[in-house]
Amino acid sequence: MPDTREVVRIARTGIDGNKPVRKALTGLKGVGEMYANAVAESMDYNNTVIGNLDDEEIDQIEEKIKNPDQLDVPAWLRNRRKDRETGEDLHLIEDDLDLKQEFDIRRLKEINSYKGWRHEIGLPVRGQKTQSSFRSGDKIGVSRARIQEEASEGGDEEE
Repeated sequence: MPDTREVVRIARTGIDGNKPVRKALTGLKGVGEMYANAVAESMDYNNTVIGNLDDEEIDQIEEKIKNPDQLDVPAWLRNRRKDRETGEDLHLIEDDLDLKQEFDIRRLKEINSYKGWRHEIGLPVRGQKTQSSFRSGDKIGVSRARIQEEASEGGDEEE
């Protein structure tokens, strides 16, 4: 049995090498449990510990994650359906996902949509109530220094 690697690099991210493939892949941003299960099933790595795989097998896993067309997964399992620019169903991970989300939010702000406006002023976008949540700004409270100052002044008056 080969030595188990403690950390495995997939998509420029370190993953715990002591976990099974389907659990370890969920450590990547953009890969959920369903997608990780689909990758593991397609390669017959159901209970295999990811640290026991060699570099070639890990490269194959990374290739399948980046190209979901190799997996024959349904469109609803991908994290970016009907992309605005290409019209294709994509599955993005890590930095690509962050970048696309940032561009989407920037576009909403530029067209002055309601969601873009809420993003811009830092309020919740999806209709949550805001009376007691999502508060920002300075906290109004009692200054500890002022209390100690008043206590020391009050103590002098009693003598």
